[in-house]
Amino acid sequence: MRGLTEANLKMLAGTRSYERGLGYLDAVSGVEVGDGWVTASVHGTERYEVELVLDGPGGLSGECDCPYGMEGNFCKHLVALGLTVLAQRESLPRQRKAARGRAQDLDGWLSALSKDALLALVREQIAEDRQLRRRLELRAASARGDLAAVRARIRDLLDISPFAQYGYVEYADARAYADQAGQAVSAIGALTGSGRADDAITLAREAMKLLVDAVESVDDSDGWLGQVGADLAAAHLEACGAARPDPVELARWLVGHALGDVDDGLTDIDPLDYEEILGEEGMAVLRKSAVEAWRGNRRGWAEKYLMERLAKAGGDVDAVIAVHAADLSPNGHTHLVIAHELDTAQRPDEALRWAERGIQDARDLADVDTALVDYLCDRYAQADRLPDAVALRRDHFGARRTLLAYQQLRAAAGAADCWPAEREGALALLRADAEQQQHSRYGGPVLIDALLDDKDTDAAWQAATETGAHDQQWLTLADQSRAARPADALGVYRRLAEPLTKQTGNAIYEQLTSLLLSIRDCHRRLGTQDEFTTYLTALRADQKRKRNLMRLLDQHGL
Repeated sequence: MRGLTEANLKMLAGTRSYERGLGYLDAVSGVEVGDGWVTASVHGTERYEVELVLDGPGGLSGECDCPYGMEGNFCKHLVALGLTVLAQRESLPRQRKAARGRAQDLDGWLSALSKDALLALVREQIAEDRQLRRRLELRAASARGDLAAVRARIRDLLDISPFAQYGYVEYADARAYADQAGQAVSAIGALTGSGRADDAITLAREAMKLLVDAVESVDDSDGWLGQVGADLAAAHLEACGAARPDPVELARWLVGHALGDVDDGLTDIDPLDYEEILGEEGMAVLRKSAVEAWRGNRRGWAEKYLMERLAKAGGDVDAVIAVHAADLSPNGHTHLVIAHELDTAQRPDEALRWAERGIQDARDLADVDTALVDYLCDRYAQADRLPDAVALRRDHFGARRTLLAYQQLRAAAGAADCWPAEREGALALLRADAEQQQHSRYGGPVLIDALLDDKDTDAAWQAATETGAHDQQWLTLADQSRAARPADALGVYRRLAEPLTKQTGNAIYEQLTSLLLSIRDCHRRLGTQDEFTTYLTALRADQKRKRNLMRLLDQHGL
């Protein structure tokens, strides 16, 4: 219990989950205490099963079957259980002792029952619990060696019909279906454990197809079936490891699976996990089959991915490059991927040539992958080829005309000690855009942004006056110019404040308050505080029904 503290709960959960957990204290029920663990149910969107491990190897930890907890996070439900346990700290030894007593009593009672009485009890439970009945039916079929019966039961377990309305399993029923599907995976694993791994391989592959068909009709928003698919892939790998199937057949099946015979996005089988099972013969067939598939469809994503994985595993950089080179993207991204591969292989000259080719092959420099431009400019800078870096940044800016491209050109030209000349040319392009009303994404000319970024406020103000500007740009101009030209800034603030007085909402009130503080500062600089008092009095009278605004103004002394 030493590790269970409010501080540790907050550290594990984070402030947000901890605070949300405080609201679930009344939702905790069925607390059971054992040796070093505590379990309970917490009622949230659904009822979640929660377990805290108090004295584990890593200290305090926990698991919850809510979606957030299933991702490995220490969720609000765990916080709620932890705080509940802390509140009951004094009674925990008694609860633990009582739990041990109940377990011992139950074990003693079961041990004392006769065979007939035990059978009657089991039959009673089977009659009441369909899931238990199905699990036991599977065990019975496995024990008899009845493959047909096991196959039929697995098909039943993967059938969505009992959970589907109108042929579709809704979100509320997806968890129950996934639990049932998980029993099929357990049955396949049990076959391997009982020495029937060959049968397990066959049924695992059949189950994969059934699960892929089923997932199309299930709202698996929380990823329960994804976990079932991962467990099924693990069961197949385990069975292959035990049965040692024909390596040639296994290799061909793996390639077919990876290329879409079964959706590997659900079962997530990596052929390289089977390398030891396949041996040299199987791996040779795997590589040959992968190459043949890729040559038949060089642009297929699955074919490319499989080829790349095999080539990387074999340390064949040239094969990796060949895969990418067969399907070059027009924006140069693939060229950059190849360059990084060559850098990793310590072949920097080839990497540079591929990167430069990416720029040359680009259909439109405006659409080129900016990471490729950054990569080349970094390489040029490292090689002391500063004029080349400036030229590339200049061309890229000329194609894109964004503030970021301008900043990058400025940095490159500054390093090459040629910014004044480059700046003149760049600003000329931006002025032409501004005169043609080619504005930035949020509405204002990039020219204004560039001049503001250069801290050339006077030039920015003049340009805004001549070509127009977005309200946000005018606000930035006013903020930066308030000390030098308070009258001009005051006009901007008053104009921006006027439409806000006709709107409601706390965000609007905060904007208006900020503008009023700036207006007050301008009047102070101009020595016209009385005018501000008159203005503010009239505004408060007009806005008096907006109580949140009035409260905000009071807080800021307005």
